[in-house]
Amino acid sequence: MLVVDLQNDFCAGEVAAARFPGDPALLTRAAANSVRAVELARESGVEVLFVRFLGDVAHQGAAWRRRDARLGKRPKCLEGSPGAEFHGVRPRPDEAVFTKRACFDAFQDPELEPHLRRRGVHHLVLAGLFTDVCVDSTARTAFQRGFHLTVLRDCTTALHLADADVLRFMARVYGARVTDLDRKPFADEAFTDEAFTGDAFEGDAFEQSRAAEVRR
Repeated sequence: MLVVDLQNDFCAGEVAAARFPGDPALLTRAAANSVRAVELARESGVEVLFVRFLGDVAHQGAAWRRRDARLGKRPKCLEGSPGAEFHGVRPRPDEAVFTKRACFDAFQDPELEPHLRRRGVHHLVLAGLFTDVCVDSTARTAFQRGFHLTVLRDCTTALHLADADVLRFMARVYGARVTDLDRKPFADEAFTDEAFTGDAFEGDAFEQSRAAEVRR
């Protein structure tokens, strides 16, 4: 399981509230469910990996700094600050932490992919923030590197786009299975080829009906 950017500046407090344009309840739910997902993964014996973002100006490229200046954006998750700390959960001593320095894609940390290969990981379960930014960027690279994907729909939310649109895109383009915590995503059968047959949007009648229309 890969937990993406579950940090204070994204999840709670003034910085998060000022940045998130949607219903605050969606952000609260995504963060709380991500914490619960970590607990369930640990109970199931699934390895949990944490990804954190550091947005210090020193880490930013010229284009990033120019964008922030134009939009009046302040850097978030500054190294060593409370805003950069994990929200609601802490990595255990045996759980690896990977760092994105002013970038979206977790694979920009050069240690992530070697770690996954050493551990024999073929399937990543994604939770955290935000669906349309760092979760999608990480999922895109993971797919291109050959990893199967599960995205926990109730453990993430989008910042700029509609949640359903981003998740549908991931299912169609990356072949991701989009599911919820109550569908036991960490059970042994969830990691088999059979789990990826049929509709990728498990338990979603609307998506199932759309898929049926496409097949017709």
